[in-house]
Amino acid sequence: MSKILYSKIIPPKGFVAINLFGLIVVRKGFMLTKTSLNHEKIHTRQMIEMLFLLFYLWYVIEYLIRLIQYKGAFLEAYRNISFEREAYAMQNDLQYIKRRKTWAWRFFL
Repeated sequence: MSKILYSKIIPPKGFVAINLFGLIVVRKGFMLTKTSLNHEKIHTRQMIEMLFLLFYLWYVIEYLIRLIQYKGAFLEAYRNISFEREAYAMQNDLQYIKRRKTWAWRFFL
């Protein structure tokens, strides 16, 4: 079971939730849907298999590469990070976590 915390500050405006080391922080005033919670649980699984710090290192490096690829378009760069691509592609499948293969995000590179 993932821990959920509500905050006025985190995540930044424009985002409903952010996953920080398996803790899901939701912007105060918003509710997580089952789909959004599943999205964040996929990230938690990605973090665990990459030992958390490697996940964040890879995330930042891939984001910077995507930012160049998409000519500074923040949202396009973010949506095309392999971790995000997996989470967005599978967020509606509420059974995905149960059958997800280790390192599945690599198929979304």
